[in-house]
Parts: sequence; structure tokens; C-alpha cells
Amino acid sequence: MKHPEDRSPHATTTSSSRRPRGRPACSDASGAEALLRSARAAFARSGYEATSVREIARASGVDPALVAHHFGSKEALWIAVVDQIAEEAASMVERTAALRETPGLTSHARVEQAVSILIDQVFLTPDVGRFFSTAATESGERLELLIERVVRPFRDAFVPLLIDAIEVGALARQDPDILFMMLANAISKTVAYSQVLSPFSSLPRRAKEFKRAVLTTALAMLG
Repeated sequence: MKHPEDRSPHATTTSSSRRPRGRPACSDASGAEALLRSARAAFARSGYEATSVREIARASGVDPALVAHHFGSKEALWIAVVDQIAEEAASMVERTAALRETPGLTSHARVEQAVSILIDQVFLTPDVGRFFSTAATESGERLELLIERVVRPFRDAFVPLLIDAIEVGALARQDPDILFMMLANAISKTVAYSQVLSPFSSLPRRAKEFKRAVLTTALAMLG
């Protein structure tokens, strides 16, 4: 019998006792949350392929069999991490989408507010930038799932704000999707990998000032 971590991303099962892919039942939440935390850190550090179920279980202080019990497979655990990130980002997406209908704001001010909302979320969950650095190297179904559950919802809320600002001349004419990706990646990576900045600046050691500086710089880049 194959170990759960050796299952193919495309593998299926006919066993009625196998848990469905994704988050576990509420009654299993305590042990599952510990595994999710460890898995999220491990996948961010090493990527899907290089991360083993045993490594995740060891970091959680549990038996590797509990991964199969709570999630069914390593792939399902990775999907649960993506779902967790999507849930955390849901409020950011909703607030960004609502800006387009917010009265009293110019198109440029709406973009500025969207950038501020993004920075709030990045500082709240800085590990997401590290997770994306490894997860974005995926291909096939895992990459498609990451895009559909996490990237596209935020892109679909943010890019219309950029288009509106470009059309009225509040932003220079440019490709809005490239601008979105450059903004999102520059902000998230700067915060997620602040240790790279630390030899040159003390800001990463002063959280409030660092956050304010990231916002100021991002807005200045918009023009």
C-alpha cells in the first residue's frame, strides 16, 4: 500500500471511508489546525514536491498517519492550506471590490485604498508571500487551483479599479494586469522576505514604520 504522501495529484479513491479533499470535519479541527500550520510553513519553505508528510507530522508532533486521518493525502493537505489562505483573503477581496461602488472617491483614490487594503493583509499574513514563491512554480492542476481560488478573486476585484483610473487619465496608460501583478508581487515579496532588506535598512525591525514606508513607496510608484 502506498504511503499517503506518495499519492499522485490525479489519484482518486472509491473508498467510502476516505475523507473528501479539503478541510476536515469540525470535530477534527484541533489536530487538523496544528497540521495546517506546520504544512503551510513547510510548503512555503520547500514547495509541494520537496515537502514530506513525515516532515509535516514531525513539526506538528504527531504521527504521520494523522495526515491521512484528517485530510486523506498530502495533496488534500496542500489544498486545505490554499483554502485557508483564500478564506483569510476573502475580506480583502470584498473590501476591494466594494471600492468601485464607494461614493465620494476619485478613481485614483480607489486604487490607493485598494493598495492600502492589500498592504494591511500582507502584514497580517506575511507567510503568504513565501507560500506563493514556491507554489507559483507548480504546474497543472495545483497551479490552476491556486489561481482560481486565491489569485483570480483578488485580481477580479482590483484590476477594474486600475482600468477605471487608466481610462480617465488618473494613471498612465499601461497593461492593468501587469500593473496588478507587479504591485501584488512587489509588496508581498518585500514583506515576506524582509530579511533581505534588513542588512540595508532598520525598517523591517520597526513594524509600524515599515508598513507605512511600504504604503508610501507603493503609492509613489503608481504616480
